[in-house]
Order: sequence, then C-alpha cells, then structure tokens
Amino acid sequence: QVQLVESGGGLVQAGGSLRLSCAASGRSFSSYAMGWFRQAPGKERDFVAAISWSGGSTYYTDSVRGRFTISRDNDKNTVYLQMNGLKPEDTAVYYCAADRRLGVPLSLVTDTYDYWGQGTLVTVSS
Repeated sequence: QVQLVESGGGLVQAGGSLRLSCAASGRSFSSYAMGWFRQAPGKERDFVAAISWSGGSTYYTDSVRGRFTISRDNDKNTVYLQMNGLKPEDTAVYYCAADRRLGVPLSLVTDTYDYWGQGTLVTVSS
C-alpha cells in the first residue's frame, strides 16, 4: 500500500512558477512509475506528466511540455512537478499517482494508476 500526499499548490499570477511535491509512504515507491494529473472544474481528470521508477524516462502532455518538469528523489520518496510560465488554463486540482506495473511504458491513462493523492489546488490568475 502506498499513500500519497501532495503539497505546494496555491494562487499565482500568470507567468509565475510553482513547485508541487508528492510525498509517498511505503517501501515500494522507488519501483513505481509516477504521474501527475489535473482536473479543472467541470472537466475530466487529464494527464500532465509521468516519470519512470528511475527518473530516466519522462513524458508530458503537449500543453505543458517545455514549461513543466517532473522529477523524483527516491531517497526522499518524493516526486515533484516544477511548473513555470503558468497560464490561467493551468488552473486545476493537481493529483499525483503511482503505477505499480513493472516493465511497461509510461502511462497517460488514469485507470492504470493504482494509488492517488488527495490533490492540491493550483489557481493561476490573469
């Protein structure tokens, strides 16, 4: 079992930056791929970024590529999402998630992730 707790959300002006953190409990964190998703009001939960267990592979949705960076520190059981150049359309609740599957490509699909945090709200004002 893995428990995930996000932090770092808040209110920021357009063009600003935030760094989200996701702290994980459990000994298996370092073997899981991790993902960040977001859900805007009235919309579905969408993929943002994912990182492999080692950090050697990452993937981003097109709308954030070049602005957001996903990283992880397995010694600290934490995954990060550095968000730069924030836009009002980035406003959403951001969730981190863990994928227990081994030896498969990074997933963009919510259903393949087994554990989820409670989310942290990011609001970008124009």
